[in-house]
Amino acid sequence: MKKLSLLPILLLFLTSCLIVGRGAESTPEPIPPTQTSTTDRAIFKDGLVPEYQAVLNELPYASMYEIEFNIADDLAHISGSETVIYTNAEEIDLNEVKLRLFANILGGETKVDNVTVNGEEVTPTYALNDSLMTVPLESPLKPRESLTLSMDFNLAVPQTVELNYGVQAYYDDVLALAHAYPVIVVYDDEGWNAEIPPQSGDVTYADMSFFEVTVEAPKGVTLVGSGREVNRQENGNRQTVEYAAGPVRDFYLAASSEYEVFTKKSNGIELRFYTRDYLQDGAESALETAAHAIEVFEKHYAPYPYTELDFVSTPTHALGIEYPGMIAIAEWIVSPDQNYLEATVAHEVGHQWFYNLVGNDQLDDPWLDESLTQFATLQYFSDMYGKAGAQGFRSSLEGRWWYVENEKIPVGLPVRDYSDEEYSAIVYGRGGLFFEALRDEMGSEVFNEFMKDYTQSNAWDIATPEKLKADAEEHCGCDLTDLFKKWIYP
Repeated sequence: MKKLSLLPILLLFLTSCLIVGRGAESTPEPIPPTQTSTTDRAIFKDGLVPEYQAVLNELPYASMYEIEFNIADDLAHISGSETVIYTNAEEIDLNEVKLRLFANILGGETKVDNVTVNGEEVTPTYALNDSLMTVPLESPLKPRESLTLSMDFNLAVPQTVELNYGVQAYYDDVLALAHAYPVIVVYDDEGWNAEIPPQSGDVTYADMSFFEVTVEAPKGVTLVGSGREVNRQENGNRQTVEYAAGPVRDFYLAASSEYEVFTKKSNGIELRFYTRDYLQDGAESALETAAHAIEVFEKHYAPYPYTELDFVSTPTHALGIEYPGMIAIAEWIVSPDQNYLEATVAHEVGHQWFYNLVGNDQLDDPWLDESLTQFATLQYFSDMYGKAGAQGFRSSLEGRWWYVENEKIPVGLPVRDYSDEEYSAIVYGRGGLFFEALRDEMGSEVFNEFMKDYTQSNAWDIATPEKLKADAEEHCGCDLTDLFKKWIYP
């Protein structure tokens, strides 16, 4: 991955923002609540705000991960184990289960051993540069049935941030550990949805899951993990920390001996920023922005689902990267005088609604989270600063599009069909402006009601372009085909 120079950063603002369920129109009948996949979720209750705690009795097909990470003293080598309960959410038998080993395409290396299915040893096969592991099943997994996969793994973490913005790397005394465990692949209308992702976009497309994660690490580092810390112990020069996260689309972990934590509480949500002590002013400015952004997005879309939201500074090449209930911010912008900080934080907070709460195929339909989150960021500036503030951010969207001379490239293409310049200009620029055009076509009042309904009716699930268009047309009582042809479709 080439480094971003200052001019492209100005024009390609918020170049990369990383990471669900099944579309509501095709959701099968719920499986019985006695099914293994819906039990033992009480540990996740305290991590959810009251409005969302009922979801623990829902999501019958969500996988349940139990993961152990043992981080070596050098922070670059990790051994671990994983047990995951997987339920067939489809209407057909499954003869195999596929998992991604992302380190093998992110500059590191993952090796997996001792793979078992329901306690019986199996021999997996590998593809996509060893980043796709296929586990054969002796007997087909029928619809609504569950199985238990177990395995051990060893991970060598890349010590560079040159690939995929450094989402998984140990660099400059910071360990950024995204997608570091074997991840079950989404099964959708394309079958098992797996490919080697382009370097310019997100790498994952994941269903909602629950995670219980135990991390053993050197005592001198500060650990920050997705979800809620539920236990901590120290043993000599080592520490063990346990996390419960769910429902979420991923589990993220960061660690550094340099981290200090700065906190703010807003409307019952604990906001924390972990960074180096001399960046306190920037961290506190970011937390103030986050608190305002949550208020704006709750007003326009839906309540924020979790009781915590954590930020970590990392040496990532992206300005910011989103994870469920957790956000990585490029260390170099953590300053109240840095023009990028406020918009980056607002944008990444917006992804808590569009990517996590409402999921999408981020490789095939990146506009459903990135373009919509750019529009949400525009709403943030409008609510905070009025028309002049909104115009300032709108100009950045127009500037991105101008970077390809306002060419009317469709917004709705897969990431792989864009060049790097086109991806930023169209998905992050023109795509944000599309939602303004949609609002103008529908009328502001109808559009606002549509956005609330779209967010809440697709919560914890996967949205599609067809679903968004149908929901919008239902609210406005109009045909939006011409508008979508003009902006979205080839």
